[in-house]
Amino acid sequence: MKKIAVILVVVLNLFNGYAQKLKSPNGAFEMDFSLSKSGEPTYALYLKGKEVIKPSKLGFYIKDDKKSLVNDFELINEARGAHNEMWNPVWGEESAIKNHYNELAVTLKQKETNRKLIVRFRLFDEGLGFRYEFPEQKELIYFIIKEERTEFAMTGDHTALWIPGDYDTQEYDYTESKLSEIRSLFKSALTSNASQTQFSETGVQTSLMMKSADGLYINLHEAALINYSLMNLDLDDKNMVFKSHLTPDARGDKGHMQAPFTSPWRTIIASYDARDILASRMTLNLNDPCKLEDTSWIKPVKYVGVWWEMITGKSSWAYTDDVPSVQLGITDYAKTKPNGKHGATTKHVKELIDFAALHGFDGVLVEGWNQGWEDWFGHEKDYVFDFVSPYPDFNVVEIENYAKSKGVKMIMHHETSGSTRNYERHLDKAFRFMNDHGYDAAKTGYVGNILPLGEHHYSQSIINHYQFVIEKAADYKIMINAHEAVRPTGIYRTYPNMIGNESARGTEFQAFGGSKANHTTILPFTRLIGGPMDYTPGVFEMDIAKLNPDNNSHVNATIANQLALYVTMYSPLQMAADLPENYNRFLDAFQFIKDVPVDWSTTKYLEAEPGYYLTIARKDKNSNNWFVGNTNGYNKRSATISLDFLEKGKKYEATIYADAKDADYKTNPQAYVISNQKVTNKTKLKMTSAAGGGYAISIVEVK
Repeated sequence: MKKIAVILVVVLNLFNGYAQKLKSPNGAFEMDFSLSKSGEPTYALYLKGKEVIKPSKLGFYIKDDKKSLVNDFELINEARGAHNEMWNPVWGEESAIKNHYNELAVTLKQKETNRKLIVRFRLFDEGLGFRYEFPEQKELIYFIIKEERTEFAMTGDHTALWIPGDYDTQEYDYTESKLSEIRSLFKSALTSNASQTQFSETGVQTSLMMKSADGLYINLHEAALINYSLMNLDLDDKNMVFKSHLTPDARGDKGHMQAPFTSPWRTIIASYDARDILASRMTLNLNDPCKLEDTSWIKPVKYVGVWWEMITGKSSWAYTDDVPSVQLGITDYAKTKPNGKHGATTKHVKELIDFAALHGFDGVLVEGWNQGWEDWFGHEKDYVFDFVSPYPDFNVVEIENYAKSKGVKMIMHHETSGSTRNYERHLDKAFRFMNDHGYDAAKTGYVGNILPLGEHHYSQSIINHYQFVIEKAADYKIMINAHEAVRPTGIYRTYPNMIGNESARGTEFQAFGGSKANHTTILPFTRLIGGPMDYTPGVFEMDIAKLNPDNNSHVNATIANQLALYVTMYSPLQMAADLPENYNRFLDAFQFIKDVPVDWSTTKYLEAEPGYYLTIARKDKNSNNWFVGNTNGYNKRSATISLDFLEKGKKYEATIYADAKDADYKTNPQAYVISNQKVTNKTKLKMTSAAGGGYAISIVEVK
């Protein structure tokens, strides 16, 4: 018996003294997990034998607890597995997705407290995902997270495309710099927003895109963010180590937990080819499969709306300028004078419905239709909208019937002004109102500071609010397009009625002074890693003063660039954002927006360099037609692209929408040329993109 005991001790010591290794299915990646002498859990990641992530610490600091979960661990169990499947998304960039990984789950026990913690690693051919799991145990039931201790130790002073770490907004332009330069550039990277809270001059947000000196592209993000706080990253710029920084609640706590529970996945995607970062579906694969039994009502949408004219200041959300403040149920709009600038009128909306029907658009979004816009922002009002009371000049039933007669769907707008509890108290009534009047999609908004006061857009309870809205909407068969909400982390796999998000600096900022000309060459590598963006492209009139003389902003893009965004900025929800009269001036270019699909069977990434250029080809889910989009950064560029993705033996007609020779996003943004030519899979096209420009190609099979 004594001999057996000795053998067990030796085995256990070996078990804790060496790294547990995990390889990706193709063998290119290797992950090591180990415990230090003091019982600190660490991991490291390698690609083809070279370090991607140096040994980095794991664990949690627990509030009001003398013994946090950061050391004194022993390894008591490991479980390994492999998974390989194909699954079909309801909508997406391809009709089938491969989910292939090897898995290692290590069970740790803290010696002094006997608390257990599982760290689960999944290694894919494109990178690593890992999460924390707290099993049911009497030693740890309820606890408050002071901070998550997850590290990403860099191997050098990489070049990064980053935006400031913030608890309330992601609506920043990206800065390109060395990691060591973030601190000195942080203040210059800040721009004003309706609600923002930074936490550190070395704090940045995920999805973070980096490139090492030897050409390795590295992306850090998270997946399946549910019942948890959003993770920012804080850089220790002396040691080049990113540390997790969770968004606090009103009391400064980072998470109120009850075991059993699991954290979101922390993700690392890496490749020496930037196209592999875009092609990765790891974020999606780390989310649970679809939980909705019936998804037949979820449909991709191409739409127009009363939005851009409001953003530019041509028209207004508010009905009247007569009232100093509004109290719903007390303010009598029938006794007020219309301001003459209100955009959401019955007459004007009918005009948009006619335009949508004429050009084959699925829907019309109307903002400013409901009472309360006169003093909705900046006052931190609790009861600001009720989401069912229209203005006197917006006839809900008349518009409903007119849209139905034209075969057009109306899209509802629900701005909460940050008052999450007010939205929740009205949610069932608002969704029933939508069902009653034929609306099956809603754009939600969270502009301004969050109520309850002191909470942040990305704290745990507000993350739970967004999830509550998604799940409640599914009960009413309603699709959600959330603006100013948390960035996506692949949850649309589980709840595909989450058909769109903003959660980044969208087209509206082109009317607020402009965005950087290379902005849309970065977003697919950052914001879109977690899911599609309602970027609202398609602006043809770049001089905003022509819509509103008091606004001298300029859209920093060419028309060809704006067309390309329908391919490069993937979304099943795409808006033709500009005014009908501007499209009527350029009907030949507008044809591409009419033709381009919003759901795809296949996607090919032809060339990519984040911040500089991006070319993507996609195949329509419902035909053999292909569409190509290229967006370009600050430097005029020429390249040859191969059409070898086309089916062999078939002939196609390509319509090419390109920048004219003298096109430039600043000086000549509306200069474009359209040409046609016969192509096959052997064709190579030499294309030139202007500064801030690009091109779009529709490739139609000739039968």
